[in-house]
Amino acid sequence: MATTGPADAERAVSLPVARVDVPATATPQTAVLAGGCFWGMEAVFQRVKGVRSVTAGYAGGSAATANYPAVSSERTGHAEAIRITYDPARVSYATLLRVYFAIAHDPTQVDRQGPDSGPSYRSAIFPQTPQQASVARAYVAQLTAARSFPRPIATRLEQGRFYPAEAYHQDFFDRNPGHPYIVAWDKPKVAAFRAGFPTLAR
Repeated sequence: MATTGPADAERAVSLPVARVDVPATATPQTAVLAGGCFWGMEAVFQRVKGVRSVTAGYAGGSAATANYPAVSSERTGHAEAIRITYDPARVSYATLLRVYFAIAHDPTQVDRQGPDSGPSYRSAIFPQTPQQASVARAYVAQLTAARSFPRPIATRLEQGRFYPAEAYHQDFFDRNPGHPYIVAWDKPKVAAFRAGFPTLAR
């Protein structure tokens, strides 16, 4: 991951609330999202009220190649991704998608985010249920119709198992606050999330 350059995202994009959502359940649910370096994605969603845990990892490839050296070769089919366990009574799937599109990453970039390039940094949603897939498709269509972004949304809906990343990638933002990449790219993103979603941030 590159460690220099200004942050791409310094303020949240104003997006409409989704018209459809996954119905709330009494049990925790899981969402898997990919949007560039998983350090910043993890940091943003760890600060969302109702999120119980966030795990950095890989999705879209096989178990044999679900490791950082292999994924960094850009030949595994994996995307850097996060697995979010959340309480649907406190935060909905569509709300998580709104944060994902508004500030967690730039959904118009193809096979890159900020200073990082390659298919492992692609924008992709890995629905865990048919309902999630339906809501994600509907929200992308809604944002497209509203012309919420100056360029087409590049986010793809994909299938594939999630594999946790190495221990040193977990909670990277909190454990490495002075890391050049975190300072340049992820601290501004977290600050922008808090500013753009004050009632959702904790």
